[in-house]
Amino acid sequence: MYFCALHQIALTLMENIRNFCIIAHIDHGKSTLADRLLEFTGSVSDREKQNQLLDSMDLERERGITIKSHAVQMNYQKDGVDYVLNLIDTPGHVDFSYEVSRSIAACEGALLIVDAAQSIQAQTISNLYLALENDLEIIPVLNKVDLPSANPEEVTDDIVDLLGCKAEDVIPASAKTGLGIEDIINAIISVVPAPKGSCDEPLQALIFDSVYNPFRGVETYFRVINGSIKKNQQIKFIATGKTYGADEVGTLNLKQSPKPEIFAGDVGYLITGIKEAKEVKVGDTITDSKNPTLNAVEGFEDVKPMVFAGIYPVDTEDYEELRNSMEKLQLNDASLVFIPESSAALGFGFRCGFLGMLHMEIIQERLEREFGMTVITTVPNVSYLAYTRKNTDLPVTVNNPSDLPDPSTLDRVEEPFIKATIITKSDYVGNVMSLCIDKRGLIKNQTYLTTQRVELTFDMPLAEIVFDFYDRLKTVSRGYASFDYSPIGMQTSKLVRVDILLNSQPVDALSALIHASSAHTIGKKMCEKLKELIPRQQFDVPIQAAIGAKIISRETIKALRKDVTAKCYGGDISRKRKLLEKQKKGKKRMRQVGNVEIPQEAFMAVLKLND
Repeated sequence: MYFCALHQIALTLMENIRNFCIIAHIDHGKSTLADRLLEFTGSVSDREKQNQLLDSMDLERERGITIKSHAVQMNYQKDGVDYVLNLIDTPGHVDFSYEVSRSIAACEGALLIVDAAQSIQAQTISNLYLALENDLEIIPVLNKVDLPSANPEEVTDDIVDLLGCKAEDVIPASAKTGLGIEDIINAIISVVPAPKGSCDEPLQALIFDSVYNPFRGVETYFRVINGSIKKNQQIKFIATGKTYGADEVGTLNLKQSPKPEIFAGDVGYLITGIKEAKEVKVGDTITDSKNPTLNAVEGFEDVKPMVFAGIYPVDTEDYEELRNSMEKLQLNDASLVFIPESSAALGFGFRCGFLGMLHMEIIQERLEREFGMTVITTVPNVSYLAYTRKNTDLPVTVNNPSDLPDPSTLDRVEEPFIKATIITKSDYVGNVMSLCIDKRGLIKNQTYLTTQRVELTFDMPLAEIVFDFYDRLKTVSRGYASFDYSPIGMQTSKLVRVDILLNSQPVDALSALIHASSAHTIGKKMCEKLKELIPRQQFDVPIQAAIGAKIISRETIKALRKDVTAKCYGGDISRKRKLLEKQKKGKKRMRQVGNVEIPQEAFMAVLKLND
């Protein structure tokens, strides 16, 4: 009898649950709109009110971007019926697209936010396609209509063309003033369907995020697809195969609210006392250990790093402290991958894998802020596959240029390619195309979204966008271009390793894998840049760029001259010659044993070669 009553309550609850996410390009007002929704539903008290309420990190607040996805439950009453609205906030940047895809998989609907001044951007379209693949109901919202530069009629037409909806379906809103917030909530209740699922089936829940709490271990955020999850239940994670006890389950209000049981359709958190973030994988399925589900939730994959770089402590004695800092950081960010490595120039450090350049920047800044670690970051690169003549079927993974096999044994090298989507004003199409072609891009499609806005699609190597591509794109388009990419696999390329020799000694941290067509140019530019950055010594310092044994460029840092002939007042010229010869021998000896200090800027010199 008790079970039937609980079951009936669960079914009633399910009809009144709405799970939705917010998708938008960076800076289109996503976090501000989430603040207004929380205020309107009374989920936040006056005392708790603040801007970017769901962005808990200082970095998120300063940069105005969402780095981690967040979930929050809101309660709202409409026509005497109590509704539960589960909002899963998502990051807007391309580097965190896997987190966005898992958040979308946990929802039935999505608010598509478009800035009335900036119109549709590349990331908007990318996330929209993700939402449509998951059969989500889309509610279009035209935000920032109160701005003087807003162009609501034209942007509404763009949204209608993109979605194929009616103009009256687009909700005009202003997250700043609170305009249209009630209409958005009513649309969520009427348009987004109630979750499907059964409480009678075995437990099946999707993990869409996890955060590390230093006192309680890893907190897992999940959405129950089928069944229910109870406190003290023995549960199992399908991807890792490990079993745990559910010490605490609950729902995610602004603060966590423990519950005895969470039913199908709802979103909640789980605490099991896990201490290692690696054991909780985003996209994994939670099930009951005694009565497991036969089907895992589809779409799980391990997060693959896209960009690799070496991180070294400035002082080699801080190596162990850096290791501890990286391990603690990994607990909060499971997508950070690192292994120990050593460099002749920099000593002991770590080879780290990141989701993209923004992710790398965020990690470096968090190391400095949260752990007080000053680090040197080497030139970022991507992961390649090298095939040798001995074994043409089994590739060697090259995450570091120094791992590349000897060129004499090499059969071919494959590098990752991406499909890049760029949306820009028609005035800048020529500039953008020139930039992409310079970066070895191959144009695949050109579509005029309106008379003023063009969507360009390119296939290009990931390595070419790792360094300065995004900055240069903003420069050539005067800030009007938006950019998004997705991986399309590996392709064979003619790549060579360019080594930098300083005083005839190779500096492994400055090595880079570069396409053969641009190796000479980049080698020459690197030598010129290093000549500017490395301070002068008491002896001549040659800087050379080499491919294998062949020197392709050379610059010389001239020695600081000490005037040893100053004490010779007149007299025979041979006296001066004798002193100069003595100095020459001394400088030669000094050069043999001299150690050239390389400043940190030199390691990032390759990133600014086009400045």
